[in-house]
Amino acid sequence: MIVIPVKEGENIERALKRFKRKFEKTGVVKELRERQAFSKPSIVRRTEIKKAIYIENLQRQDD
Repeated sequence: MIVIPVKEGENIERALKRFKRKFEKTGVVKELRERQAFSKPSIVRRTEIKKAIYIENLQRQDD
């Protein structure tokens, strides 16, 4: 359960924004979307490798 303490006099929109940010970091929605359709383990592995290559290329460009 996500708990967001609201400070005295704090704007409700700001508290909602903090809640949404925390909720997004938990990855619940992402996991829910992944579970809606089955993907073969080979395809999952392939996408992980592509993602790793992409991140590695980004890090090389920074250097």
